[in-house]
Amino acid sequence: MEASFLLQCPSLSNYRRRAEILHMVFDHFQKGKTCYPICIRKQKHNIKFYMIPITDVAHHRVLRPASVGSSQVGQTLREDYVSATQSFHSMNDFERELQELFDEVKNLIRMGNKNDAVDLLRANYEAVKEQMNAGAKGIEEAAILDIIALGYMAIGDFKSVGFILDMMNEVVDSLKDDELHLDSILMHMGSMYSTLDKFEKSLHAYQRAAGIMENTCGKDSTFLVTPFLGMAKVLGAVGRATKAVEMYQRAITILESSRGAEGEDLVVPLFGLGNLLLKQGRAMDAETHFIRVLNIYTKLYGKSDGRVGIAMSSLAHVKCAKGNVDEAIYLYQNSLQLIKDSNYMALDDSIMEKMRIDLAELLHVVGRGNEGRVLLEECLLINEKNKGKDHPSLVTHMMNLATSYSRSNNYVESERLLRRSLEIMTKKMGTDDQSITFPMLQLAVTLYHLKQDEEAEQLALEVLRIRETAFGRDSLPVGEALDCLVSIQTRLGKDDSELLKLLKRILSIQEKEFGYESEEVVETLKKIVHYLDKSGRRNEKIPLQKRLSVLRKKNKQRIHY
Repeated sequence: MEASFLLQCPSLSNYRRRAEILHMVFDHFQKGKTCYPICIRKQKHNIKFYMIPITDVAHHRVLRPASVGSSQVGQTLREDYVSATQSFHSMNDFERELQELFDEVKNLIRMGNKNDAVDLLRANYEAVKEQMNAGAKGIEEAAILDIIALGYMAIGDFKSVGFILDMMNEVVDSLKDDELHLDSILMHMGSMYSTLDKFEKSLHAYQRAAGIMENTCGKDSTFLVTPFLGMAKVLGAVGRATKAVEMYQRAITILESSRGAEGEDLVVPLFGLGNLLLKQGRAMDAETHFIRVLNIYTKLYGKSDGRVGIAMSSLAHVKCAKGNVDEAIYLYQNSLQLIKDSNYMALDDSIMEKMRIDLAELLHVVGRGNEGRVLLEECLLINEKNKGKDHPSLVTHMMNLATSYSRSNNYVESERLLRRSLEIMTKKMGTDDQSITFPMLQLAVTLYHLKQDEEAEQLALEVLRIRETAFGRDSLPVGEALDCLVSIQTRLGKDDSELLKLLKRILSIQEKEFGYESEEVVETLKKIVHYLDKSGRRNEKIPLQKRLSVLRKKNKQRIHY
């Protein structure tokens, strides 16, 4: 998170610091956004656990720009020293109103009054829109739009955020770089565009903000760290890793020269750089940065502090990437215990939850499934205690537990957990939402193992219907459902010609998504050749058999080299 700490520049007003605080609050709200990851490819390991987070105005203040008049429209706030001083004092009152507006939006959201928060934001939007229609498109209009956009972002209304950002662009593009507070607004825009995956616009906003700060505070100013980290995050997201590494290193260099080589402010860029290098497969380089973070935290807070545990968990990722699974397990176990003993964060914190799941996955990989299952059960119990027994967030942990039980051939317990998961998801999302197909398909597989083929078939067919509607007939999720259905219908003795049709659909999807020489394609070709041979369709079988032979030879050569 690029605004995890505050950097101050004496020549700028308090609006920047307040704006950064709002930015941090906005990032906090974004942790709960809904997402349903789809993982279709077969995992390299035997087991993979995953997360499926699910989230669940009558007299408000309306802000109006403090210094809008017919003679001032389009002018900057710093024409000379006197007007700059007057605008500075005027903006202090305006800043307080902006802070009060955002605080009110925050409180309404926290209290569950989302509709009131929307009404408040809409009222302020209408007010500023009226000013802009009258010709006022200055820094104050941009500041109000900034707060409104952050408010909608906190609510999760990304469509409105995108629309307001377009309005803000219209304003900031017409402003000169010497406008007070423009750099802070641009940084917010960069962050919001990044969240919306509009990376080029995000990068442009961050670059302009950094340029303004360099001119105002100098090229070695610590305040440049925030836009540099923002740019590094965006560049990493669009695959420009070399440039992203450069931005992280520039941020680190600035902090080292101003705060020393062991300052806590270095933690954020070091973590960011380490994670990027790890993603690139440069585990050795990443390890150096994570060790440095560990040393910084240990020196500042001692070996028993929870922050040390967080650094240890990052090192565990590196050890795992290097193939040192036992060392990774040891680090994860110690980091979890350290964080728990120090009360550094709540047991139900998402960071601790992810650490438990990562450790459980590793334990299953090395054959210590019973230990891993204890951690998965702990995740489930903690969530049940804090959110209730029917909360949608439980589905993740029940499905992970079900996977663990299936791995140990305890299909009865797996079935129980999956039926409960499906019941919760259906109640929350309805009977046609694609999200229910995850527990539904896993339940179909479990019932297949229990030889309850008729019900398994009905579930697989329902998954197929929902996914075809949601993702399209030639999508990977549909391919996964078809693969499951073929296995079930094969044992049910369905007509070979119908099974061949399904297998050819699967092959087409796999060729498009995985490539014509992938392992998935080879396995499906084997099945097709089998059924063609069984049906006596020799003319169709021979070319596929030759293709399969060529692919097998290529795969052997790859293994040999």
